[in-house]
Amino acid sequence: MTQSQSSTLSEGKFAGVGGLNIFTRSWRPAGEIRGVVVIVHGFNSHSGQYLWGGGQLAAAGLAVYALDLRGRGRSDGERFYVQKIEDYVDDVAALVRAAKAENPGLPAFVLGHSAGGVISCVYTLDHQSEIDGLICESFAYELPAPDLLLTFLKGLSHLTPHTHVFSLKNRDFSRDAAVVESMDNDPLIKGESQPAQTAAVMINADNRLREEFPRIKLPLLILHGTEDKATKPSGSRHFYEQAGSADKTLKLYEGHYHDLLNDIDKEVVMADIKGWLDARLPAARPGAAPQAQTVTQA
Repeated sequence: MTQSQSSTLSEGKFAGVGGLNIFTRSWRPAGEIRGVVVIVHGFNSHSGQYLWGGGQLAAAGLAVYALDLRGRGRSDGERFYVQKIEDYVDDVAALVRAAKAENPGLPAFVLGHSAGGVISCVYTLDHQSEIDGLICESFAYELPAPDLLLTFLKGLSHLTPHTHVFSLKNRDFSRDAAVVESMDNDPLIKGESQPAQTAAVMINADNRLREEFPRIKLPLLILHGTEDKATKPSGSRHFYEQAGSADKTLKLYEGHYHDLLNDIDKEVVMADIKGWLDARLPAARPGAAPQAQTVTQA
């Protein structure tokens, strides 16, 4: 892939489940478009944190779309709250359909980060025929919390679902002090904490994935930093081992933190993503079919 193209950044919205306005950003290359990537962010995040990543992918000839999950960023909804995983998944499905309609006949991929990776995996289980591959970054599976606490959070969701019960630390997202400072000062995530119901939804989604990982057959790229304190690299390794895809790759980045595309050496991660996509897009160089592989990188 080349990075010589310029791109146009646009903002929009669509009506999600329950009529909520879901905010979107999209990057459209000036030249030939070879494929589509839909980005699903995680907690302490929104589509605005992908300005660099979206621009990089668009400069490589990809039409890129990102949404603010309901209740987050500039989308409508109770702050940080979701009633059920299907609400997130249906919003993602609507954006994927719109992206494909604007770019008919082109391969489409979903890139999910952290909790957005969980949402993207559930989306993939329910819509596997609609996309051509999944990229899962810093997968929020096997969360770094005791089982007793996770059970308590699920129970609390039945009693006080709107009570905010846990927060992630911005300093765990990146080794780049400027990125952490920007997150600390971002009004869209300032003081973010997760309601009990949102926590229960994500725990239940993880439980479903534990049973259904083998059903995922699409080309799969899984990325994780070895020093991620917000999620466990072992969760990504488990996903890799259990996924049913014959074309699957796990890349572990030595010393990297949670948000790989906003961390130091993000260029290395982006190069790996673009290289993986390049091998699965039209006009890729001829050769043997991709094989499952595990790679640990400095």
